[in-house]
Amino acid sequence: MKEIKTAAATAGQSKWNNKWKYMKRNWQLYLIFMMPAFLLTIIFKYIPMGGVLIAFEDYSAIQGVFGSEWVGLKHFERFLSSPDFMNYLGNTLKLSLFGLLWGFPIPIILALLLNRIQRAGIKKKIQLVMYAPNFISVIVLCGMVFIFLSPVGPINGFFGTNANFMTMPAAFRTIYIASGVWQGAGWASIMYTAALSNASQELTEAAIVDGANILQQIKNVDIPAIKPIIVIQFILQAGNIMSIGFEKAFALQTAMNLPSSEILATYVYKLGLQLGDYSFSTAVGLFNSVINIILLFAVNTIVKRMNEGQGL
Repeated sequence: MKEIKTAAATAGQSKWNNKWKYMKRNWQLYLIFMMPAFLLTIIFKYIPMGGVLIAFEDYSAIQGVFGSEWVGLKHFERFLSSPDFMNYLGNTLKLSLFGLLWGFPIPIILALLLNRIQRAGIKKKIQLVMYAPNFISVIVLCGMVFIFLSPVGPINGFFGTNANFMTMPAAFRTIYIASGVWQGAGWASIMYTAALSNASQELTEAAIVDGANILQQIKNVDIPAIKPIIVIQFILQAGNIMSIGFEKAFALQTAMNLPSSEILATYVYKLGLQLGDYSFSTAVGLFNSVINIILLFAVNTIVKRMNEGQGL
């Protein structure tokens, strides 16, 4: 047995050595293929990062980034001392946390249910219905929400009421999260469905022979098969808690639901593009990004400890 493992390791090492030699011999081809992606990343991802300097200046478009007056943390202090700071931060966190709480497990549940459907034809039709909402534009989706929830819309018609839900601050989070789950849960379940297709059928059959019911099969066979993907997806989504979609929140805003719908992303847009306060809006955006990075490292550390170093 030891000799077989040694031979397999040697064969694998030899394979990688051959690949490395091929790459060294044809490095020009790799350079040509990688250069466009490399340049696009540098130009559109890294060079714009220099714009964070605006957050520490009283930026003037005439004087430019390097000619504007340096003011240090003035704009951060202004934002943190603003009476609206806790409201905007709370709205952002509530939308993100509740969206993660409801939106994260539903794709997993859908994938586990789909995996139990034996007839391929029915399974494909259900998948088609589940994936279709993902291809609806966010703006179109928001328009549909306004129509369905209007005083003369089908929801009010069904219940015999004439409430305007889009003007209710208390209803905004439910509308935002529910519409997001409806639109994205089916598409998000694809990775879990693919992972479940590679789950060991022998283990499932053995569990059935041992008398395990469906819930026990899911707990002991299916969930362990998709656990690595669950961990990775949770880390990525938890790390983006502060980066909820601007377009949808802004499109669903009305003058009446602003107490619940005004989040950091919409606040930055209004300050930066509508009012032209570039320095202050950049400071708010940078604050948002820093919180995201902290959350990403925190969640990754927690997951590593919970999974004995198996996190990212």
